[in-house]
Amino acid sequence: MEIIIYVLLGIAIGVVIGRFLLRSLLKKQEIAAQNKAKRILKEAEQEAEMLKKNRLLEAKEKFLHLKAEHEREVNQKNNTLNQRENGIRQKEQSLNTKLEQVNREKQELDNSRKNLERQVEINSKKQEEVDHLKIQHIKQLETIAGLSADEAKEQLVNNLREEARSKAMIQIKDIVDEAKLTASKEAKKVVIQTIQRTATESAIENTVSIFNIENDEIKGRVIGREGRNIRALEAATGVEIIVDDTPEAIILSGFDPVRREIARLALHRLVTDGRIHPARIEEVVAKTKKQIDDEIVEIGERTVIDLGIHGLHPELIRMVGRMRYRSSYGQNLLQHSREVANFCATMAAELGLNVKLAKRAGLLHDIGKVPDDNPELPHAILGMQLAEKYKEHPEVCNAIGAHHDEIEMTSLISPVVQACDAISGARPGARREVVESYIKRLKELEELALSYPGVEKTFAIQAGRELRVVVESEKVTDSQAEILAADISNRIQTEMTYPGQIKVTVIRETRSVSFAK
Repeated sequence: MEIIIYVLLGIAIGVVIGRFLLRSLLKKQEIAAQNKAKRILKEAEQEAEMLKKNRLLEAKEKFLHLKAEHEREVNQKNNTLNQRENGIRQKEQSLNTKLEQVNREKQELDNSRKNLERQVEINSKKQEEVDHLKIQHIKQLETIAGLSADEAKEQLVNNLREEARSKAMIQIKDIVDEAKLTASKEAKKVVIQTIQRTATESAIENTVSIFNIENDEIKGRVIGREGRNIRALEAATGVEIIVDDTPEAIILSGFDPVRREIARLALHRLVTDGRIHPARIEEVVAKTKKQIDDEIVEIGERTVIDLGIHGLHPELIRMVGRMRYRSSYGQNLLQHSREVANFCATMAAELGLNVKLAKRAGLLHDIGKVPDDNPELPHAILGMQLAEKYKEHPEVCNAIGAHHDEIEMTSLISPVVQACDAISGARPGARREVVESYIKRLKELEELALSYPGVEKTFAIQAGRELRVVVESEKVTDSQAEILAADISNRIQTEMTYPGQIKVTVIRETRSVSFAK
């Protein structure tokens, strides 16, 4: 028991001593922590003080920098304001100076105006005196000359007008001559070379075909009993057959050359065979039509082969063959188209254009004259539509449609085709007219020139392509002759219709005659 008591007593004492030691240790740690916290707090206060001083220094530096910039801006603005003030003062001084000058000028103008008013009054009085003297002088001149002032003015104006017109015509003539020498030189060269390099026939056709027979007995067989054979032949061919007193000839009349050719060939077969009756006539006419159709295609193919044109539509080839039996003013249409194609090829080669397209357009330019439908359309427009239908080149289509100016030209080939068409149609021997209309046109041409005063004689020569006008030298001067030639040519252009061009030549001749006795 004593041991246990001692042990418990020792434990109690140990516990007391441990708690005391633990409390002492905790107190020391608390004091150390408080000291450390004071030290940290002090260091923090020192750092905060240092940061505060640094921020204050930075703020002061920034403030000084901003203050300096502000002072610079203020100084600049002050300098600008001072300059503006100086400029305003200078302008104000200048304005004051100008104002004084304006006042002085105004005063001078006032003085001048007063002087002018006085001068005007004096001049008006003098003008009245001058007008009075002028009227008296005009009356004296009118009395002496026997003319009024208006008549004299009219004569003077007419003389001046005639003089100005004469000078203008002389100048126009010089300009035209110079233009012809310069601008037309190359064009003439190309046209002349084209014509010289193309040789064509001059054969022409009309609307009547002559069928020659060996004797007049055949006429009765052609007519038949009560005229049945000739009626059957006319009904089958659409051609009028004239059997008259013309010896050894039967006349075939019709506007369509294809029908006339069918009638001629059918009549030739019938006369050769000797069997002439309505049934045989219909049979022979049908065979002849088939032969002509084949011949038309053959002619078209031969034409395009001769001209070196490839890829043409079969229907266009057939139309080219039908041109052989068409005519324009007596000129064979196929021959005309071949001629224009050759012209176009030559001219295109001289000008550096596409020769193949030019030749193609030249051959097809009158293709619209072949079809019998759409008669209300111009042949150029109809030909253009046909070319477009059969997929021809756009430049070829435009050249066909524009060769008579129905549409606007859009390619260089178009004027070439137009020029070559005019060359082919206007050359001597190409076309012919009815004699009566031809003579009437020549008479109208001469009468037109005779209607001018001072014209003594007129002569239409070279098949109406030149008009020579002989004037009286006493009534027409050289300058008036120039004006007369221009006036006559202008009237011919506006009032008459003619192929090609007409040259107007005014001849003024002065003769001095004296007799030695």
